Amino acid sequence: MIDRGKFNVLGVQISAVDYSAAVERVMSAARLGEPLAVSALAVHGVMTGVLDQTHRYRLNSFDLVVPDGQPVRWALRLLHGESLPDRVYGPMLMQQVCRRAASEGLPIFLYGSTEANLQNLERRLVDQHLGLRIAGRRASAFRRLTTQERDEAAEEIRASGARLTLVGLGCPRQEVFVFEMRRLLSMPLLAVGAAFAFHAGTLPQAPVAMQRVGLEWVFRLMQEPGRLWKRYLLLNPLYLTLLGLQKTKLWNAARSLGQPPQEELRYG
Repeated sequence: MIDRGKFNVLGVQISAVDYSAAVERVMSAARLGEPLAVSALAVHGVMTGVLDQTHRYRLNSFDLVVPDGQPVRWALRLLHGESLPDRVYGPMLMQQVCRRAASEGLPIFLYGSTEANLQNLERRLVDQHLGLRIAGRRASAFRRLTTQERDEAAEEIRASGARLTLVGLGCPRQEVFVFEMRRLLSMPLLAVGAAFAFHAGTLPQAPVAMQRVGLEWVFRLMQEPGRLWKRYLLLNPLYLTLLGLQKTKLWNAARSLGQPPQEELRYG
C-alpha cells in the first residue's frame, strides 16, 4: 500500500498513492461517516486548476487527488522522484470501491449523467458486484441548481442511507459539486468523470495497450473529435511546456495554490 502524501504538479496537489491506499481511505471514511473529497485527475483536470486559480483552490482543498492519467503519474516521477507502479484510473477506482462497498455492506449513491445511463449503470454494477446496494440515484440537471435544489439533493442523498457517493458530472463540474457538497454530507464523495458512461456501456474505453502508454486521449479524441479537440490539442502541449518550466525552475508553480471562491456555482 502506497500513500506518500501530496506533491505539487503545476500548482495542483496530486496524491502519490496506489489503488489499495486510495480505496482504503475511501472505505475508512465511509465506515466512520466522515466527509472525504476525492477526484481522479488526468491532464485536462490538472489544467483546469492551472488556468483557473479559483478552481485550483477547490482542487487543493480535496483530501485525495489521484493521478488518473499516465502523464500525471509520470509528472510525479519527473518533478518529485515519486515512482508509482501504475496510475489510479478513475473507472478502475470506482470498480474497486464498489467491490469493497459490496463486501462490507455499505450502500452507495450515484449522482450525475442521465436517468437512462444511471439505470444501465445501476444494473451493471449490481450484476458485477454481488451484494452491492444502490441506495439511490439522481440524474444531472445539466445546469446550475438553486440553493433550495442543492439542499434538496443533499437531503435526498442523506435520507437514502448511502455511505458514499459516486459523482459523474464531467470535469470540472463534478469537482465543483464535490467541493460544495463536502460540508453538507458526512461521507466520501468521489468525482470519477467518464466512469459512469464507461461502466453503463454508452462510451467505449481505450484499448489497454493505449492506456498503458498514455495514449488514451488519442482514442477519446477519435470518438468525440468535435467536443474534445480543444481539450487535447491545445491543453496537452501546454501541459508539457509547463512541466518543463517547473522542472527547470523557470516557473514557480507553487507561488499560488489558488484563491477561495467568491460564490457558489451549485452545479448539478
